[in-house]
Amino acid sequence: MENVVLIIHLLLALALIGVVLLQRSEGGGLGMGGGGGGAVSGRSAATALSKVTWILAAAFICTSIALTIIAAQKSVGGSVLDRLGDSVPAADTTTDSDAGSLLPPTTDGTSEPLVPRAD
Repeated sequence: MENVVLIIHLLLALALIGVVLLQRSEGGGLGMGGGGGGAVSGRSAATALSKVTWILAAAFICTSIALTIIAAQKSVGGSVLDRLGDSVPAADTTTDSDAGSLLPPTTDGTSEPLVPRAD
C-alpha cells in the first residue's frame, strides 16, 4: 500500500512540476516577458492550467498526509533514542595494555612507541 501511494505521490510531483513550467510568466521575472496575445490567448490557458495546478497540489498534499499516516502506523512507538539504547553493543572489555593508548601500535612488543629519540 505504501509503495502504491509513494508512486502516485512521485507522479503527482512530476506532473505538478510540468504544469507549473507550462504556465505563462506574468511577472516578467528575470527579464523574460510573457509576450503579446495572439491566437493562443493567455487568459483562458492560464485559467485551465491554474485549475489543474490547484487539483494536482491538493492531490499532492493528500498523498503527503497519507504517507505520513502510513509511516506513523508502521512505527514501533517511542523515539529513535529509545530504540538506540537497545541496539548499542556492550563495551569491549579487552585487557590488552595498548587498548587505551592513543599511540600507534608497536612492533617490538613493548609499550614504548617506535619514535626515534633525540638523545
